[in-house]
Amino acid sequence: MDALSLFSDRLAGVVDAAGPSVVRIDARRRWPGTGIVWTPDGIIVTADHVLGHDDRVQTGLPDGRTVPATLVGRDPTTDLAVLRIAASGLTPPAWEDRDVLRVGHLVLAIARPGRTVRAGLGIVAAHAESWRTPAGGEIDRYLAADIRRAPGFSGALLVDTGGRSHGLVTAGLVRRHSVVVPVATLRRVVETLLAYGRIRRGYLGVGTHPVRLPAALEQQLHQDAGLLVVGVKPDSPAERAGLLLGDVIVAVGGQPVGGLDDLLVALGADRVGSSVAVRIVRAGELRELTVVIGERAA
Repeated sequence: MDALSLFSDRLAGVVDAAGPSVVRIDARRRWPGTGIVWTPDGIIVTADHVLGHDDRVQTGLPDGRTVPATLVGRDPTTDLAVLRIAASGLTPPAWEDRDVLRVGHLVLAIARPGRTVRAGLGIVAAHAESWRTPAGGEIDRYLAADIRRAPGFSGALLVDTGGRSHGLVTAGLVRRHSVVVPVATLRRVVETLLAYGRIRRGYLGVGTHPVRLPAALEQQLHQDAGLLVVGVKPDSPAERAGLLLGDVIVAVGGQPVGGLDDLLVALGADRVGSSVAVRIVRAGELRELTVVIGERAA
């Protein structure tokens, strides 16, 4: 058998192995989407935009059964949603937690837009550091694949030619191409939704604007910018801690803050309800305040 035939058989084997880990998601009167089995006892993760506003979701299982699903929680900012179905003995994929993909690696998207599995072949087109989606969600790394955006492939499982699973494919975060929500982000979002039914986001209650720091402070802090406080909401964590208009936030919880993205990262879900040190510049002097981080309303 020639090398091409051997490689073709290998790809077919990868699809066969991954197929039991994907389900069909029927949530709207249009082409179905795909979901990925998260746990054997019926937890499914899919792309949030696949669900739309439909509260009657059906899942098509690998064995041919169609069962109703209930929504556990959703996070539109990362385009992820978690469903629960009454099923057992399902097959989660073999997740690859290491960041081993590189630009040019061959990958497969495994979907189930109908009763049977479909697959798309492509390459890793881009790989970069963590990024923030247009809606403000934090994705642990930027991973794009040039797999054709066929109907029903949102929510598909991305696997490499060795059968290792690297994330969830979605067309709902970037307009012109598919991106992959990596395993680390999936774990963080799914576990939070299972625990709380929502994504907890830290809240200070300030309006801010980025500003350049004076040269002396830039040298002292080893950063060139901070966030000028231009508004403080009444009875907010910021007001209770004593933040004032004109203060410049330069660090939260020991993390430098030079822009809004830095602040959002510093106000992570794991800090809701905790006391953190907020370093500010007031009247040209560095000060430190203690703030109890609140939870942003949905």
